[in-house]
Amino acid sequence: MMYILICAAVFLPSLFAIPKGPSAVDGPSAEDTKLLQVYLDKFFPTYHKNGLSLQERLREMQKFFHLAVTGKMDKDTLNVMKQPRCGVSDVSEGQKAPIRIWNKKVLTYRINNYTPDLPRRTIEAAIARAFQVWSDVTPLTFQKVFRAADIEIAFVHGEHGDYSPFDRQGGVLAHAYYPGSGIGGDTHFDEAEKWSSYNREVNLFLVAAHEFGHALGLSHSNVVGSLMYPTYSYTNPQIFRLPSNDRRRIQRLYGARK
Repeated sequence: MMYILICAAVFLPSLFAIPKGPSAVDGPSAEDTKLLQVYLDKFFPTYHKNGLSLQERLREMQKFFHLAVTGKMDKDTLNVMKQPRCGVSDVSEGQKAPIRIWNKKVLTYRINNYTPDLPRRTIEAAIARAFQVWSDVTPLTFQKVFRAADIEIAFVHGEHGDYSPFDRQGGVLAHAYYPGSGIGGDTHFDEAEKWSSYNREVNLFLVAAHEFGHALGLSHSNVVGSLMYPTYSYTNPQIFRLPSNDRRRIQRLYGARK
């Protein structure tokens, strides 16, 4: 099937915040240069296919994250690349991700396994609430089932059969697939992370809400503070409200709840 990775995780008001302002790095190390190459290949693959130089692709990445567009590796750029984030690729300014949506209003999901980091009941509550973020503002309804489902959820390590292996703790947190048959809609969380229901480690609810946005057809947003911003930062789940940018985007796909 056709699919596009867009995610590993969350991001909410202040959930996806990045540092601003250039701070030049004199002569980036070989390790940092390799990190840049890997990062751009993974998260800005369209530019890679178009044959743009590494410097040109770096400029696009800096533009997306509202950094000083220098085409050079600086501390702020390096800081962004090292932030925990979603594993779905980013769509840069001037590009559009293919639109894929579900052609039904009732969607099923199945939790295939559970991380040992949290009680099962806590995991189920976080997942249900993450779906509710989207059902509150659209006509969509989500039903948990114990059979094959539209959205299959799993906690996995490293290589897990979809050619998009997870890396390490603190790197890519999760990823999801656009709507469609087969793997479409499926959402994977990196078991290497330390999942939490509070403000320590990585908050499961925040990451799940972000990933489910991908599973419903949303690409990343470069609006800082939006749920669909690529990088992760914590916001209190108890006071979380879906930002207006994300609400408008999902309602363009499915309409508003009546």
